[in-house]
Amino acid sequence: MTEATLYERLGGEDRVLELVTRFYDHMEQDPEAKTILDKHPADLSNARKKLYEYFTGWFGGPPLFTSQYGHPRLRARHLHVKIGLEDRDSWLHCLYAAMNEMALDPALYKDLDEKIAPMADHMRNLSDETPLADC
Repeated sequence: MTEATLYERLGGEDRVLELVTRFYDHMEQDPEAKTILDKHPADLSNARKKLYEYFTGWFGGPPLFTSQYGHPRLRARHLHVKIGLEDRDSWLHCLYAAMNEMALDPALYKDLDEKIAPMADHMRNLSDETPLADC
């Protein structure tokens, strides 16, 4: 018997879309997200679509992102944007708010956090700041 993927545990397509929708809604509405919102284009529709596609495959569902764009190369795709500690924390703040609203099972929340938080930290490209583990 195989272990269920994060995609399956989350609830599949609809729930990944809900997570991404809530995440970007927080980014647009929460004053604590201003630092990260300012690094995005005014129209977030493309960002919403791509994060949904990326999370779907990364969580173990259909490889929507890679089938359209190839290997994610997330850090390389974001190198044109300066991403620091405050940006990482702002991004994670929105994600945690979205996850909290969804009333996820605590074990699923923990497993998602253990996958997402290191990725968010890896995206930082300002090297003179404290890594996530030291916060």
